[in-house]
Amino acid sequence: MTLILFGIITGFVSGFFGVGGGMILIPLLLWYGFDMKSSVAISVMQMVFSSIYGTLLNYKKNKTILKDGMVIGIGGFLGGSLSGVIVPNVDGQYLKYLFLFIVLLAIIRIYLTSVEHTKEVKKHDAVALVLIGFIIGMIAMSIGVGGSVMLTPILVGYMFYNLKDASSLGLFFVIFSSIAGFISLSVSGNMLYNEGFLVGIASLLGVYVGIKVKNIIKLKSYKALILGLYMVILISILFKL
Repeated sequence: MTLILFGIITGFVSGFFGVGGGMILIPLLLWYGFDMKSSVAISVMQMVFSSIYGTLLNYKKNKTILKDGMVIGIGGFLGGSLSGVIVPNVDGQYLKYLFLFIVLLAIIRIYLTSVEHTKEVKKHDAVALVLIGFIIGMIAMSIGVGGSVMLTPILVGYMFYNLKDASSLGLFFVIFSSIAGFISLSVSGNMLYNEGFLVGIASLLGVYVGIKVKNIIKLKSYKALILGLYMVILISILFKL
């Protein structure tokens, strides 16, 4: 029952904020008693469910998310494929510190960025977008997050997407990175199928509600809530170090 509740909460966060959900799920699982590597495995499988369903819902409202997202996603898939090598060979404590560092950078970037740009979205070379996706996918899947926490600040701060569009594209990116991470962790024998499936199925309800709420909230309030989420996650990880 606890894992089902975790799934619903994580799904809501995933749909509303356009993230894979690992940022909230991993601290919950660590608190519940799972170790870092088991938490990563459950989180990655949950992200496959929430990212695919969430992207289908977002696509109905904004079909432009497929453009840059597809290119970045290819890089994310390639990078995420390395997680099965990284996770078994890197100490879990180092993964916690990396997770903490990434959340801190995301807070700073989002805080300094305007919620809605007047500039047009920047066009970037496909190779550069694949490289960005590769690096994000490699790091994200190794720490059990979808990568949106890293990608969204880049989309908003440097490519001039507004915050809601960036979150939708970020969730689309998670499809690629999470599937790659799932395959890689499965092949290496580090996947927890039963727990991951239970949390993943439960997350679908949360995703649906989260996206519905996101579509009606104002951008200024949305930015404040994103910063609030990141701060809660930052504090929760600090208590676990």
